[in-house]
Amino acid sequence: MSSAISAVRRLQFCSGHRVYKHESKCAHLHGHNYVVFLHAQMAASLRESRGGLGLDELGRVIDFAVLKDRFAPWIENNWDHGFILWEQDAEAIAALSHMSDQKLFLLDANPTAENMALHLLNVVAPVVLAGSAVELTRVVLWETENCIVEVGR
Repeated sequence: MSSAISAVRRLQFCSGHRVYKHESKCAHLHGHNYVVFLHAQMAASLRESRGGLGLDELGRVIDFAVLKDRFAPWIENNWDHGFILWEQDAEAIAALSHMSDQKLFLLDANPTAENMALHLLNVVAPVVLAGSAVELTRVVLWETENCIVEVGR
């Protein structure tokens, strides 16, 4: 029995956020130097027709540059050097909206590392990988060197 192979691309970005109603200092606006690891596999529907491992004709899941080219622009345009806020955090949205040209991304959940990783996996990936032979199966997000989350299918 063979196992599927994952290709993993690492990307970095800087963002501010606040965890709405957090019990400690994360309730304040602050920022992180995030590192995200995007785990991709050939779509399950194609793996068996490609020998079970899910590799293309060249022996790879996907070119690493393709993962970067598909995800990095989304991260750059939406999260990098901006603030990620929960769409229900009216106080922080109002405060930051007074700043001209402040980049704001309103998430449909509290912007914890867990919810940010889930957003990349469940919302962003299907859009940016549409038409490709791969799917994102896991996201590992480092909020700090010591605080890391993993979400997957």
